[in-house]
Amino acid sequence: MKKKVHSESEKVKAVHQLESGVDAAVVARDYNISRATLYNWKSKYSGMEVSQVKRLKELEDENRKLKQMYADLALDNKILKEVIEKKL
Repeated sequence: MKKKVHSESEKVKAVHQLESGVDAAVVARDYNISRATLYNWKSKYSGMEVSQVKRLKELEDENRKLKQMYADLALDNKILKEVIEKKL
């Protein structure tokens, strides 16, 4: 089954509709998603604006890059320690 891609603004709008009192089944039908997906969006995007969601995405990307950099450096450090131990 093809995974649909919804923009952050669509997700935030759907959550705002749900929080404003519109029935979950109606909102889910409007966005062609399941109610479970809608509630997952609510748990992630509740109380957020579109600009905050974009900033969250930027921070998650930066965090992922930093974790990758750390993993690479930790591996290099381990290799260098093994080489030094073999020389001694």
